[in-house]
Amino acid sequence: MLKSRSIVVINFGSINFWLFLAKSFPENMRKSLFAGLILLLITPLILKAQDDDLVDPVLIKIKANILSLADSVPVPYANVLNLRTHSGTITNNGGYFTLEMLNIDSLIITSIGYQKSVLKVPANYSGYTTLNFYIQPVSYGLGEVKVDGEKPKVDLGFETGRPTEIAPELRGDAFNEAPPVLAAFFNPISYWQYYLSKKEKRKREVRKEMVVQKNWEMHSQNYNKEKVMMLTGLNEAAADSFMVWFNSQDVLPYLSSEYQVRATVIEFFHYYQIEKAQTASPQPSPK
Repeated sequence: MLKSRSIVVINFGSINFWLFLAKSFPENMRKSLFAGLILLLITPLILKAQDDDLVDPVLIKIKANILSLADSVPVPYANVLNLRTHSGTITNNGGYFTLEMLNIDSLIITSIGYQKSVLKVPANYSGYTTLNFYIQPVSYGLGEVKVDGEKPKVDLGFETGRPTEIAPELRGDAFNEAPPVLAAFFNPISYWQYYLSKKEKRKREVRKEMVVQKNWEMHSQNYNKEKVMMLTGLNEAAADSFMVWFNSQDVLPYLSSEYQVRATVIEFFHYYQIEKAQTASPQPSPK
């Protein structure tokens, strides 16, 4: 693309001639002549400057990043609108976009939390480089927010008791053991309540399950796969097989101590190896 250039040629010999000639004119005509001469000199310079500002419209494909003016962080999913064609695009999650446009078009950038910006492409941009445009973030001043509320009351359809910090297994042990026969004569209400009350039966069953659960939790601290793998040297899959066999022997009570667990596991692992070896060895065929 070629731009036309104005060539300004000033003939200083002609200027000297007109200045010499102007001395013979009257005063008022001399002023008009000077004004015309100055206008004649300035007009080509003005035309040259205007010619330099003219840019021929060329179709380009702009590649640019939209960044925050505050911290140069990319602005994701910002709207990019061509003001002339009313078409546009959006930036990706890294603030980058591409768009076909004329090099004389203006772009409007909008995004939540940022001021609306109008951007112009540099006149010498060819589309081979990536431009960086910066937009100004908007700060909103928010007043104090106070939230008041009440805990809703939920109707469960039945009466609920008051919460207590006493452990469940310690809440009334009067009916954990069967009362003696003599209690039927001295305290018949408590005696028959133990045997006939469904509520007391449920309490005893729950307490029994709680004791079993607590014993199992304590037992699992001493007897678990990690301990078995450490004592036997087995891998995870082999330890699973051994534990299935070991549990079927039913030789380890819930209340076993850590020492009892170690000794029992080592002892029965020896039996497990013998049994496994016998199973793996071929049996002689009967004659």
